[in-house]
Order: sequence, then structure tokens, then C-alpha cells
Amino acid sequence: MKKPEKSLIICICGLAGSGKSTVGKLLARNYGLKYYSGGDALKALAVEAGYQPKNEGWWETSEGLKFLKQRAIDPHFDRRVDKKLLEFAKMGNVVLDSWTMPWLLKDGFKIWLEASLETRAQRVAGRDKIPLKEALAALKKKEEQTRQIYRKLYGFSLGEDFSPFHLIVDTENLTIQEVYQTIAKVIDNYLLKQDL
Repeated sequence: MKKPEKSLIICICGLAGSGKSTVGKLLARNYGLKYYSGGDALKALAVEAGYQPKNEGWWETSEGLKFLKQRAIDPHFDRRVDKKLLEFAKMGNVVLDSWTMPWLLKDGFKIWLEASLETRAQRVAGRDKIPLKEALAALKKKEEQTRQIYRKLYGFSLGEDFSPFHLIVDTENLTIQEVYQTIAKVIDNYLLKQDL
């Protein structure tokens, strides 16, 4: 696909295992947009704080959960990341893979990817090669702590408040390609023909 003529800001959001990072990167590549991940930015700050977030499923590890607890006590990590993502949004032609931007950013097209906890845990278990029971427990713990951080910092309920979103896609029984094609169809037929 060619780069759109007008500047695009796409926010993609969804809980772990919903497909948001994979779909976000596909959207960025296929529409010629820059891709920025709030999770990657947080990992960079974790490195500065002495952590070693090496693998993709690091957030569900004991070290990742420890950093999550530190973030709950010290909100400067999240505030720094969100400030940077807002700066990227101002430049335009971006895909922001973020849990906060749909609520903090006034502009942009906001997408939520939905899937059940069980399906997401199966995906994470397969991705990280860990037992399903372990993935399920880690996701539950991480998501509750993350909700508390954002509720305290910004007053919204991640995964419970869908008011900022223009599009919600149920990824439960879809392949990544099908999710991407669904979103691309909406972008082509609605977003690129509207003024948002």
C-alpha cells in the first residue's frame, strides 16, 4: 500500500496477546508510517533502572512484574514514556502501540483489539514457550497491577473503558492477517476519506 496523502495518527491498543504489536507493525509498514511502542520505551527505561528486559515476554516474568511494582510506586517512568509518545503523535504519520494514548491523545484513529483472557494466555504461552497455567497467572497479575497504575495516574480503566475507541476488533477467532485486513479496510474506506 502506498503512503496516505494526509497525515495519519493511529493508536492501537489491547491487552497482552491480543495482537496489537504485530498488527501495529504491519499497519506501519504497509502504510509507510513510523511505529512507536510504549512497551519498548518502558523497557528502555527499565534498562536504565538496572533491569534486563531481553525477551518478548519479559513483562510476564518475575523481573518484569518487579518493574511493574516499581512503576506503581514511581510514576515518572510512565509519564516520561507518555510525554515522548505525545511528541511523536504531533509529528504525524505514526502508529502508536500504547495502553495510554487512546485516552491522552485528542487526535488520531483509535483501535482496540479484544480477545478473551484464555485465548490471550494461550498465545502468550506459545510465544514465550511457558506453561499455559503460568501465562494465565502472569497475565492476571500484570493486568490488574497495570490497571491500578493507569487508574491512579490518569483515571481510566484499561480493558474496561472503551469510550475513546473508533474501532473495536474481536481477534478471538481471527488470524493476524485477517485482523490486519479488517483494520486496513476501515482505514482505506473510512479514515482516509474522513477528517478526524
